[in-house]
Order: sequence, then structure tokens, then C-alpha cells
Amino acid sequence: MHEYSIVQSLLNQIEDVAEENKATKVTKIITKIGVMSGVEPHLLEIAFNTFKEKTICDGAEFVMKIQPITIRCNGCQKESELDEVHYCCPVCESVDVEVIDGEDMFLMSLEME
Repeated sequence: MHEYSIVQSLLNQIEDVAEENKATKVTKIITKIGVMSGVEPHLLEIAFNTFKEKTICDGAEFVMKIQPITIRCNGCQKESELDEVHYCCPVCESVDVEVIDGEDMFLMSLEME
């Protein structure tokens, strides 16, 4: 389960940001997880809850915002969100599309004290 290594990297990133801002506690973490990121949100939450104890994130709320796939059609130039993994423009039905969101995981914001 690679979610454990993702959480360890996330906790390291959070600790760095908290140190830069002279924070002693993180109370809320907001992440954005693309549906095509390869991250299983349920497993990520379990891993986070397992590893956050005795860190600056102990007791913090963990919010995951799931990002659908967003594409831009190279034919008609329209942007669309896809409900399923089907790389086809819903406007003109072209398969000449570019994925512009939904493949990554990001730390979006922190609330700190």
C-alpha cells in the first residue's frame, strides 16, 4: 500500500511548512486528490490517521477534495469534466484531448496555530 509512503511525504511537507511559519500545531489539512492519481482516498485516510499521532498534525482534521478528470479538447478547445475515464470530448466527440486536472494529489492548505 503506497499510501503509507504518500502520508510520510505529506507529513514531512506539512512539518516544513509549519516550521517556516513558526507554527506549533496543525489543526486542519486540505488536500486535492485526482481520481486518476492512483491514490485510494479511504486508504490514505487510514494511513494518515495511523501516522499523524505524535506529530504536529496530531488531532488535525484531514479533508480530501476529490478532483474529477478535467480535459481540454484540442479540436473544439472546450474544457469538460468527465464522470468516468473515457477520454473523449463530450462536446464534439473528438479523442484528441489533453488532461488538465485530475491526475495529481496536492496539499492545498493548512490551518495552523
